[in-house]
Amino acid sequence: MAPADGQTDQVIESPRDLAHSQRRFQDLLDAVMAVGRELELPVVLRRVITTAMGLVDARFGALGVLSEDGEQLEEFIPVGLSEQQTADLAGVAFPHGRGLLGHLIRHPEPLRVPEIAAHPHSVGFPAGHPPMSTLLGVAISSRGRVYGNLYLTERRDGRPFDRGDQDVVVALAGAAGLAIENARLYRQVRTNAEYFQRLLLPRLPDLAPFRAAAVYRPAAAPDHVGGDWYDALMLSDGACALVIGDVVGHDLQAAATMAQTRSMLRALLYDRRTPPSAVLTRLDRTLEAITDNPITTACLVRIEPGADGWTLHWSSAGHPPPLLLTADGDARYLLAEPGLPLGVDAAVPRPDHRCPLPGGATLVLYTDGLVEHPDRTLDSSLDALARLAAAHTGVPLDDLCRALADARLGDGRDDLAVLALSAPV
Repeated sequence: MAPADGQTDQVIESPRDLAHSQRRFQDLLDAVMAVGRELELPVVLRRVITTAMGLVDARFGALGVLSEDGEQLEEFIPVGLSEQQTADLAGVAFPHGRGLLGHLIRHPEPLRVPEIAAHPHSVGFPAGHPPMSTLLGVAISSRGRVYGNLYLTERRDGRPFDRGDQDVVVALAGAAGLAIENARLYRQVRTNAEYFQRLLLPRLPDLAPFRAAAVYRPAAAPDHVGGDWYDALMLSDGACALVIGDVVGHDLQAAATMAQTRSMLRALLYDRRTPPSAVLTRLDRTLEAITDNPITTACLVRIEPGADGWTLHWSSAGHPPPLLLTADGDARYLLAEPGLPLGVDAAVPRPDHRCPLPGGATLVLYTDGLVEHPDRTLDSSLDALARLAAAHTGVPLDDLCRALADARLGDGRDDLAVLALSAPV
């Protein structure tokens, strides 16, 4: 029997609708997976917006993050504006949740508006704002808490947002709420881990007649809590001891290992007036016997008084070479046999090295995070570090350490530490 009038189009369009629904469902699954993979909160927020825009083919999107009391927007992230449109809005404060946006805050149900200007809660746009007529607003929530609202405007085909658009964005918003919650929890854990690591690093004591300063910077990588460490102390025989080290690993175990190693080394330094090589050897054997610590690089320095001034006496365990900056601006590395890192083979003898420390000179110790970059050779980074240090001859040590750390000679994927000490003139 032939289909009645009007039924032919329905029969033909049904497979199209089914295929469209299947594509949209797959797009939604892909979007949920993409949003859920992110852990850095700013990345999650922007990914939510761009993903929602793609699902409904919207020209513009924005995400408003609610304040803790949920009464207003404390952050507003727009996406889709051109450079000119962004420039036109320069100096205009972001929305704080009044008008139509405020209505969605007070009533967090999905909102579809075919004509923004005609809505009773609309208060218009500020000068320079691009024209927008249609709106789809959806609350982002998780476990009963509303984190913010997702706003989409202007479908590219010029039509108003429909129920299908609303349903797919509501589904995405549910996954986005969980992703935002996870990102916030991750940020809190990471902040606590970094705080824990900073607590493990010492406040430099009075090292008179020397002056000293240090700086530590965590890695930019989201999952990294490093094991870089430093220490400085005056010894009972009048010598000054400096050490800097780097525990292999990017987690809390590395930070805990760093604290354990530093504490053991302090005890050995106070207990033994021996060359740095002997102290590192005893430390290596102790760690091997009583711990399961990972490989660690370190550089241990004794600055010893003598009749003719100060002498640098140091030993390295696979660590980058110290940098010596003289009072007249000459910068050179103390290149010598580095020795094996701790945790490799405690039976292998460790080398010792000596050189005079001129009056007014500055010794700079650092970890490899300061200079390692995949796009540059280590030699070129070390040369750049020496030039930068020489250019900061005579500045306060705190400023010198910050300048070296801020130079971004490394790629930021590893944490870094810088320890500097100046000898009296």
